[in-house]
Amino acid sequence: MASDATILVIGTFDTKSDELAYLREQIESQGAAAICMDVSVLGDAAIPVEINKHEVASAAGSSIAEAAAAGDENSAMQIMARGASALSSQLHADGRIDAMVALGGTMGTDLALDCARVLPTGVPKVIVSTVAFSPLIPADRLAADIQMVLWAGGLYGLNSLCRSALSQAAGSVVGAARAAVPPAGDRPVIGMTSLGSSCLSYMKRLKPALEDRGFEVAIFHATGMGGMAFENIARGGGFAAVMDFALSEIGNLYAGSVVNSGEQRLRSAGGAGIPQIVAPGCIDLIDFAGWQDIPERFLDRPFHAHNRLIKCSAFNAAERR
Repeated sequence: MASDATILVIGTFDTKSDELAYLREQIESQGAAAICMDVSVLGDAAIPVEINKHEVASAAGSSIAEAAAAGDENSAMQIMARGASALSSQLHADGRIDAMVALGGTMGTDLALDCARVLPTGVPKVIVSTVAFSPLIPADRLAADIQMVLWAGGLYGLNSLCRSALSQAAGSVVGAARAAVPPAGDRPVIGMTSLGSSCLSYMKRLKPALEDRGFEVAIFHATGMGGMAFENIARGGGFAAVMDFALSEIGNLYAGSVVNSGEQRLRSAGGAGIPQIVAPGCIDLIDFAGWQDIPERFLDRPFHAHNRLIKCSAFNAAERR
C-alpha cells in the first residue's frame, strides 16, 4: 500500500487546463502528490507541468515540430501516445508513480488507453472520458484492470456536472493507489480459464490441489474480457504456467460474436515461453451478446438466454470438424 501516493495525471494541458488543474487540486486536497504530463501538440500548457510536451515527443524519438508537421491529427497524436506510454512505463519502473489518471475526448482517450496498457496489472489506471463505455472503444484496447469514468458534460470547460465526475475520479485513483495490494510474488501463479463451476467443474478440484503444491491459481472468466486479461498477463510473463481449458472465445470469434478475445487468443503463453496445457472445453459453444443480432447462418438452431447479457447456442456437427 502507498501511504503517500503519487498520481500521474495525463492530458492536453493547452485545451483542458482548467479541468486538469481541478483534477490535480482534487488529488492534492486528499494528501496525494501529482505528476502532470502534457500531451498537447499545437498549444502550450496553460499551467505548470512536471513533464512537458517536448519531453513526451522526445521519448517517442520525435519532436513537437515533427508531430505538428505530421499532416493530420491522428499521426501527431500517435507520436505523443508512443512518448507518453514510454514515459509512463519508465516512471513506474523508477518507483515515481503509484497510479495514473487521464482525461480526454476521443484524442485523449486514444492516447490514455496506450498508457494504461504499459502499466503492470495491479497499478491503478483511471480514464475519465467523454466516450467511456461506448462502441468507439474496442475491448482489445483495454488494460486488464482499467477503470473508466464517463465525463458527462465535460467537453469544454468546468461545470458542476463535470466537477462531480473529476472529483470522483480523483477520489477513485487516490483511494486505489493507497489501498492497492500488489501481487505478492511469493508463489508461482498458474493462469486458468473457465466458464463457471456448473459446466466446467475441473477448477473446483484443480485449484485446491495446485495450492497444496505451493502454487497460486488465478481463474479467468472466458467471456471476452476475461480472455483478453488472461492473454495480456501471459504476454507479460505473469504466469508460471497456464491451464487453458475454456476455449469458447475462439469459436465466438469464428461465429462473428462480440464475445471474443481477439485473434491473439491462445498465442500469448507460447510466445512468452510459458508452459501450457490446453483442452477444448466448450469449444462447441457459441455465445452472443444479448443485444447482438444473430447471424443468419445460425438462425436454424435454438438459442438459450443465459441472462439479459448473453445468449447461447452450439456449433453443429459439420461446423465442429
